[in-house]
Amino acid sequence: MRIVHVTDCYLPRLGGIERQVHDLAIRQLAAGHDVEVITSVRGTGNDADSAVRVHRPRGARGAPTSVLYGSSWSQRDQVLSGAFDVVHIHASTMSPMAFLAAGAASRAGIPTVITAHSLWAYASPIFAAADAILEWRDWPLVWSAVSTAAVEPLRRMLPASTPISVLPNGVDADAWRVPRRARRPDRIVVASVMRLAARKRPRQLLGMLRAARGQVPASIRMEAVIVGDGPQRAALQRYLDRHRMGDWTTLTGAADHARIRTIFADSDFYVAPAVLESFGIAALEAHCSGLPVVAHANSGIRDFIAHGDSGLLAVSDEDMVSCITRLVRSPDELDRLSGRVANGRLPTSWPSILGRCEQLYDQARLVVGHQRQPQ
Repeated sequence: MRIVHVTDCYLPRLGGIERQVHDLAIRQLAAGHDVEVITSVRGTGNDADSAVRVHRPRGARGAPTSVLYGSSWSQRDQVLSGAFDVVHIHASTMSPMAFLAAGAASRAGIPTVITAHSLWAYASPIFAAADAILEWRDWPLVWSAVSTAAVEPLRRMLPASTPISVLPNGVDADAWRVPRRARRPDRIVVASVMRLAARKRPRQLLGMLRAARGQVPASIRMEAVIVGDGPQRAALQRYLDRHRMGDWTTLTGAADHARIRTIFADSDFYVAPAVLESFGIAALEAHCSGLPVVAHANSGIRDFIAHGDSGLLAVSDEDMVSCITRLVRSPDELDRLSGRVANGRLPTSWPSILGRCEQLYDQARLVVGHQRQPQ
């Protein structure tokens, strides 16, 4: 099967969509499919070394990670001229090329699947306005989203009869299994991995950690390790300095998977502070490493973390402070949750995700067949 993945964002940018599209393409290639990627990201010019063929804007200038939205029309045309059997669209709330390609490919009779990788609720007025012009709700697409949280706003936007499947992100669970250090009740380490940008709420995380530290006895050494880089890093460091948190809270900067696994091996639980989290790949990797996860109940993380079983789900920032404090102060509770995580069934695997993709592609072919039938 000739499959093309269409995404405004792709490597060398680092993020959830970028990683997932690449990993999915690599695994489909290994399964015997002919797989290509079309993106608006300029890149480094080294795609010849990639197993998957990548189509980038021609003659583009700018940083390698730049998303060149001005190339959306030409990249859409690449989709139409590629003689692909299936077009798989990966869309966030800002994906002009992806939406242009989805409309053009589906109207041209090419089986087309779209996966929403973001929570679209806050952008619903934008999508409503776009529908008035493009009538995108009527495009013959097969719809999916990465979590039940991401499905919900789609259900409010699309016709009631439109099926929407959950196509979760995948991780290599075995690669994230790490030998854990022996727990010490007098030293608890909290880990978090994120892009240090406002949407991920790293500033709020520091505030919650500071509040929790104030409720923990001095006899317990609470440590926090936050992995990642981004535009808020300097401001976060100033916050740490201002509140004298530097002796127990560390900003590591960007780290590769090997370093993150080492950090998880020395940690006791994981905190994901984002509310607009459609899935939470880093949280899933922490979960695969054996860490209980504390997250917001309305985020996509709820699909693989059960409250009181494999972690704790908070309904507010104040509740999240209580959850963090509870795990730091109660080694028995932390041991119980860790044991449940270690013995539980992992929620997603690449073989199951590849199988779900095949089902969605079959559905897309049926949609095209129905469109071609005489009315």
